[in-house]
Amino acid sequence: MKVTSVEATTCVVPLDSGIAIATRAVTERHYTLVRVRTDAGVEGIGFCYGGNRGGSIATVAVRDLLADIVVGRDPHQTEAIWDSMFREALLQGRRGAVLRAISAIDTALWDINSKAAGLPLYQYAGGYREGMVPAYASGGYYAVGKTPEDLGLEMQSYVEMGFDAVKIKVGGVPPKEDAERVRASREAVGPDVPLFLDANNGWPDATTAIQAVRLFEEYDPGWIEEPLMPDDIQGHAEVAAATTIPVATGEIHATRWDFQEIVEKGAAVILQADAGVCGGVTEWRKIAAMAASNNLTMAPHWLADLHVHMVGSTPNSSYVEYFTDFKVLNLGRLFATSLEVVPGGLALPTAPGLGVELDDAAVARFSDGWA
Repeated sequence: MKVTSVEATTCVVPLDSGIAIATRAVTERHYTLVRVRTDAGVEGIGFCYGGNRGGSIATVAVRDLLADIVVGRDPHQTEAIWDSMFREALLQGRRGAVLRAISAIDTALWDINSKAAGLPLYQYAGGYREGMVPAYASGGYYAVGKTPEDLGLEMQSYVEMGFDAVKIKVGGVPPKEDAERVRASREAVGPDVPLFLDANNGWPDATTAIQAVRLFEEYDPGWIEEPLMPDDIQGHAEVAAATTIPVATGEIHATRWDFQEIVEKGAAVILQADAGVCGGVTEWRKIAAMAASNNLTMAPHWLADLHVHMVGSTPNSSYVEYFTDFKVLNLGRLFATSLEVVPGGLALPTAPGLGVELDDAAVARFSDGWA
């Protein structure tokens, strides 16, 4: 089996209404979709999030930098192809949009290979779990007029849907106001439901972050996520040493080398590597193995349709992040398939490969066309 073509398109999908995190407001999301075809008739898809502006950068990287590296290769050579793509990107950037492009292509290759084997990707990759994977309901965004009590009702609704864990945003208002939001969320879900906090790089330095995070400790959060800018790994280590709340980070980091520094500095105990960011399925598995050898947990960021397979095949993984509708993460508007919510998490797909099918009409509506 040989790859005969690699195509990509950028989809710009507006949000139903604007949302806000600690550091920015978002009104639309940009995604790169990748389609890889083979001479055996097996087709794979991959995808990545490109931000709320400039998402076409990853698409250009697929088309103009990486596609020629992949065409003509056996898709089973995922390691060799990954290495070739990474080396080709030496000058253009081995992080950011170019790594997201590599990630999308690599995911499409794994989709092809597991389809050719007639197995769902999680089984092809090792099959650690059966039936379902744990998932938490992600939400708790800032909105005009949204009170702590409103936030609590939102979290309670997720528990009523069957989720055993939830996540809210922090870092976007003064810490004492955030503490009220955390309090309301904890009271709404009760003492036994894990409540995760996501700061989205909201605090400028470790001292400020520590002062804020200590206000949340009495509410027993399951983790504090990205308190600082991702490059400030030393600062994350200082936060981790100063609070009883576990630190989580990694959603913007790429490659095993980024995560090696996080591990060596003790900057987090939960690694949130995103297979659409860090280098695809191939690199995510390396990061997970390194985490396992250091007694650390994987809890991947976003892209539940992909990460059900990563958590489903990885012993040292905990949760898939899941959004119950398209108000925040609207990639699902481009899919003709959807994951099934079951008590405590998500049902593992049974179709070969990723189990994801594109909605061609939706892709045509939001995209710049395949090329």
